[in-house]
This record gives sequence, structure tokens and C-alpha cells, in this order.
Amino acid sequence: MPDATRPLRKLGFLTIGLFDPADPAAGHQSTLQIMELGERLGFDSAWLRHRHLQFGISSPIAMMAAASQRTSRIELGTAVTPLGWENPLRLAEDLATVDLLAGGRINPGLSVGEPMHYDTVKHELYPDSAELEDFSYARVDRLGRLIAGETVREFSGRQGVVEEFSNRVEPHSPGLRARLWYGAASRKSAVWAGANNFNLLSSSVVFPEKDQEPDFAQIQQSQIRAFREAAATAQARGPARVSQGLVVIPTDSASPSQREKYQRYVDERTPRTRAPQGPKGMLFAPDLVGTSEEIAEQLYAHAGFQEVDEAVFALPFSFDHEDYVQILTDIAGKLGPVLGWTPAENGHDPQRAARPTP
Repeated sequence: MPDATRPLRKLGFLTIGLFDPADPAAGHQSTLQIMELGERLGFDSAWLRHRHLQFGISSPIAMMAAASQRTSRIELGTAVTPLGWENPLRLAEDLATVDLLAGGRINPGLSVGEPMHYDTVKHELYPDSAELEDFSYARVDRLGRLIAGETVREFSGRQGVVEEFSNRVEPHSPGLRARLWYGAASRKSAVWAGANNFNLLSSSVVFPEKDQEPDFAQIQQSQIRAFREAAATAQARGPARVSQGLVVIPTDSASPSQREKYQRYVDERTPRTRAPQGPKGMLFAPDLVGTSEEIAEQLYAHAGFQEVDEAVFALPFSFDHEDYVQILTDIAGKLGPVLGWTPAENGHDPQRAARPTP
């Protein structure tokens, strides 16, 4: 039986929302059903990965808007939205709109940097300004300021009979700025996030410093501590939050064929975790598969997990809908309680909640 130093306070899940390009609507509907299931199971949050020119969710804002009308309590987030693809002013408008529709439940997770495979898409993404675009922290800082309601321009007021103009992004959602997260995988990004009043999303990828041993858990722990130190010295708008996200696959109620499938998935991905990858020495965390008791023991021994009281467990990329139902049901009904987590008040019995809504 694992020994918890403190109970897990918040528990969420992350999905990529894969779909068949021959029938994309079915995949999107499946993702919405999974998010509804998450609320019924008592999860605190449901997060969407953001994919462009792939067979995963390219518009998580639209998906969150849809989910906001199917759910009433669960928080909805992105992990993460790469701002290199976005205009911060337009994104601020969309996020505020959906946040108001959701009753203040949106948690945008963000990152910066040049878009993946930029040379193959820049002629369409930024045909007139590809070489001038700023993909630095300034881009996410600008989004934060716009969401906070800072002035966009001097012009405002009535023009003509009916036209009225604002000097800030509209609509304005007052609590949204405090719910912005930054997805950091390096110490530099973690410190920047803390110093600039963002919450921290720490996931299954880290970039070590030159003097650090390639130990994923220890590196993640050091990044979280650096974030908290930076946040403590900043004039934060509220308490700094940290969430850790690893791939966990509990098998408590899985069928024999599912267990075999899950283990094969983990075995195929494990070799990449054994050594640093690429010129920056990127490290991947191993996926955790097994009973909830076995996974909990591994988590409690994980230096990164020891630093948090919020977790967002990532669902595997390529599984089927029924697999996700089983995994989420076991996380909510087995793994979460072993970690000291209590489902949200309107969560129901996990086995009953897993049944489709009539």
C-alpha cells in the first residue's frame, strides 16, 4: 500500500482527440462523450491537446465551447495551445467568449516557439510576415495582457447612431487571466512562467540543464521548485498552481486483450525514455501501466509527483473509445482514491457513471 505524504487535491485527464480522416465527426463526438464521462466520474478537469495539420483536435476552443454546453462543473483546458499558430488578440477574444459561456471554467495552457515544421507551412500561415513573426515569450505575455483587459488602443466610444467601440478586448472575462497556464519543459521556461504570473503545466517531457544528470523525475522536481521560487517573488494575481501530467494506464478492470494491448503500447514507447533525445537532450517520462496500487507506488516514488497536489493524467494517443472509458473509470474509482483524491461532489459511482447516457 503506497504511503501518501499528502492527498492529491485535484485530478484531471488529457486527451488528444484522435479521429479517422474518413469520418472526423465521429472522433470529435467521441471526445465530447469522454469529457461528459469525466464530469460524471467526478474529475476536476478535462484537457485537450492541440494539433495542427494532424488527425487530432485542431480547434480545442470550439471543442471547449461545445463541451461547456454539455457539462456544468468540470474545468476545461488546453495542454497546450502553441501560440506560434495564433494571433494573440483574436485568441483572447475567443477564449474570453468561451470562458463566459462555460461560467468561468476555462484553463488555457500555452506555449511559445516556432511552429513545428515551420518551413513547410509558413507560406500559408504568415505569407507576408513569416520572417518577422516573434515566437518568443513576448507573444504569450501579450496574450496575458489582452486577457487581463489592458488597453489595446486609445480609440473608444460611440460612433454614429449604433456603433460603440471599446479600447480593450471584448468580451472581458475577469477571472480568466488567473487561469492561464504555461507548458514548461525547461528551467528557463518554468522560471519565466512563475515570474510572469502563469500557472505551471509540467508534463512527460523535460529539457535538462547542462550540469544535470539525465534523471527525468529529479529534473522535473528542480523545475517545479524553480517555478515556485520565481512565483513567490513576483506580484502574483493569486496562488501559483502546478500540475503534473504523465501517461498512466490502470488495468484494474481491463480485459485480458486490453491489458495485452496496453502493455504493447508501453513497450513500444519505452526505449525512447532510456536516453536523452535530440540536440537538446530531451527526456521522456516512462508511461505507467499496471494496477492502481502499482501505479500509485511509482507515483509516490517520483520526485516530480512529490512536488504537486494536482495531476492531469494523459490518455494514450491511439486507443479506442471503450479503452478510454475503462481507463478513466479506473482512474476515478481506483487510482484517484488510492492517491487520496476525492471525486467532485456531483461525481457518481464510477461503474454507474461509465454507462452511456440514455
